[in-house]
Amino acid sequence: MREIKNVSEFQAIAAQNKPVLLDFYADWCGPCRVQLPIVEQLADKYSDEFIIAKVNVDNVGELAQEFGVRSIPSLFFLQGNEVKERLVGIQSAATLEKKIESYTVTA
Repeated sequence: MREIKNVSEFQAIAAQNKPVLLDFYADWCGPCRVQLPIVEQLADKYSDEFIIAKVNVDNVGELAQEFGVRSIPSLFFLQGNEVKERLVGIQSAATLEKKIESYTVTA
């Protein structure tokens, strides 16, 4: 699973022709610590057709601000550098997998 450490890394990822799932989190956030292993597992499973990356809101605050992140964990699905969907709070692996598959079929 990739970790985005600055805005230019995000721009490089967004420029690729793959759907993207961004997980905005913080190390001190309990729900984020529950969500992260789920997202990491999906990142391994879908690495060929999907870019899944995490963004620490404390380290890359300007990106969190650009996306309007108010609560964490916040997950954003992007396609063609455009936000298609936003989920806030802990999401199950089944929910995320269903969403990922819907984007990989249409991609």
